Amino acid sequence: MKILITGGSGSWAQACVKRLLDDKLADRIVIYSRGEHLQEDMARRFNYDDRLRFVIGDVRDRDRLEMAMYGIDTVFHAAALKIVPTAEYNPYECVQTNIGGAENVARASLSAGVQRVIALSTDKSVSPLNLYGATKLAAEKIFVAANNMSAGRCSYSVCRYGNVVNSRGSVVPLFKRLANAGEHLPITDPQMTRFWMTLDQAVDLVLSSLEMMKGREIFIPKIPSVRIVDLAAAISPECGTKIIGIRPGEKLHEVLMTQEEARGALEAWDRFIVNSDGVSNIKEPRTYSSDSNGDYLSLEEIKRYL
Repeated sequence: MKILITGGSGSWAQACVKRLLDDKLADRIVIYSRGEHLQEDMARRFNYDDRLRFVIGDVRDRDRLEMAMYGIDTVFHAAALKIVPTAEYNPYECVQTNIGGAENVARASLSAGVQRVIALSTDKSVSPLNLYGATKLAAEKIFVAANNMSAGRCSYSVCRYGNVVNSRGSVVPLFKRLANAGEHLPITDPQMTRFWMTLDQAVDLVLSSLEMMKGREIFIPKIPSVRIVDLAAAISPECGTKIIGIRPGEKLHEVLMTQEEARGALEAWDRFIVNSDGVSNIKEPRTYSSDSNGDYLSLEEIKRYL
């Protein structure tokens, strides 16, 4: 495979690149991102492997994307502005990157002759409460609809998943930093829950979905939930917590699939598939949310994840 990854110097992308290189799954991997220092650090990390190519570029620049995609058969679209308060304060910047960027990736990949595109999405796109979630919902719609204009030349699908342990911007590095300083860990609400998965699991989801995809699907993993108070206790029981209240745009619980989506979804042993061509096999459609998941990690399990 010849792969391009937008947001290619981010946490998920680096984990994906390691897998692709270790398992010899790609002949060429183009890292497309804005971070020159992160790209140089990444090149060093992988010992300047000659299968890697580094391209500085922004997903807002369609011409640059198209140039970088020539000769590429597979695109993983991971670039996005993701910090909820930042998006609320800078809404149009988030719109230009997350929505305009998605449209640019869809159009550039078609023009460049790419065969498959998988876009990474988030649980925040479901019944969005904040601008970040709304932009990712729009991005999902763009990639699903891109199959209409491609006429079979390129297939587009989406992987939608929850919080990733130890990824850049997740709560775990913050909690660890505060715990090392002996400070109380901030909890927005003691009832709060989140979906949880590792970087390796996120890579597994995308690579396995790549083999399954026909176009239009939204792949949703079956993953456990964590109570945020349990996460804090697993990281530092001696520091204690302080309740700071839910921030604007923040949900108490996260949702990966609505009941309406479930009515037409297929259920497999490890995932749900929305927009599949098959007839739904879910007899009792329900909302798939972090509080009603029924699969909570224990303290010991959380510690193993960490």
